[in-house]
Amino acid sequence: MNFIPQKIPDIVLIQPSIRNDNRGFFTETYRQDLLENFIGYKINFVQDNISKSNLGVLRGLHYQLPPFTQAKLVQVIEGRVLDVVVDIRRNSSSFGQHITTELTCENQHQLFIPHGFAHGFVALTDTAIFAYKVDNYYSKDHDSGVSFNDKKLDINWKIPYEILKVSDKDKQLPSLDMIEKLF
Repeated sequence: MNFIPQKIPDIVLIQPSIRNDNRGFFTETYRQDLLENFIGYKINFVQDNISKSNLGVLRGLHYQLPPFTQAKLVQVIEGRVLDVVVDIRRNSSSFGQHITTELTCENQHQLFIPHGFAHGFVALTDTAIFAYKVDNYYSKDHDSGVSFNDKKLDINWKIPYEILKVSDKDKQLPSLDMIEKLF
């Protein structure tokens, strides 16, 4: 596995080693010891989630409020997504900055997202199956987010706006300037 710090260094792209042969392929998708060694602290994932989305479905930008903040390890099982992570840590030098990464079933890349970030993705293929681990349980009462179309963030979702399929809940999320000082 290769661990590659991103433009916002706390976010890590993970490139697993893939062994292909005439039967298919094999890859390790998670090694706690290697990840902890790279990030420099313990991580304990407690919940796995999977979502299936159609072309243009945008989910996000989500985060959990304390005490249910979550670190995530995300990957695509089928299809292709544009994954977006926004730094919402007010005391961070990269507050309000975001990174985008294309995650696909072909490249098998994963993204580690620590606490203090809003996360979302949009499906770029007819079907996208997205899987992720989190280090804290989901709490509906602590669920929050940032508007996907916040002009300050200026995220290029790579899908025409009129094709995007966004939940009513996600359409109501506040701008970055409106979220509370959380992290």
